Amino acid sequence: MQVQKISPFLWFESGAEEAAKYYLNIFKNSKILDSNPMVTVLELEGLKIMIMNGGPTYKLNEAFSLVISCEDQKEIDYYWDELTKEGKESQCGWLKDKYGVSWQVVPSILGSLLKDPSKSKNVIKAFMQMKKFDIEKLKNA
Repeated sequence: MQVQKISPFLWFESGAEEAAKYYLNIFKNSKILDSNPMVTVLELEGLKIMIMNGGPTYKLNEAFSLVISCEDQKEIDYYWDELTKEGKESQCGWLKDKYGVSWQVVPSILGSLLKDPSKSKNVIKAFMQMKKFDIEKLKNA
């Protein structure tokens, strides 16, 4: 197994272990790798993430987000619904979960739609009107 050289490290005010368990319930391919009173290390879909109980000094914000690439609308709907419970919807596939972590729930087809010069303007116009991405509307744009 190859060691992940770079890992996201997220500063929570408190509740890192509780947040880790929350993410384990959402992401089926996930596990806690290590935990102590200050730092919890978890793996979500193959990505190692470290989360720390650091106190109120720093706050999570939209300058950093985790992107979930989804194969179909069912997958988009699942992650969107799970992560917005007690969280907050935003525009263009962005949301904040109940712990303040920013996520982008994005269809994997989006990159290819944006590469097509005959469609890209309409695709951008369509997704700028969306909160949760709608794959059919993007394809038809």
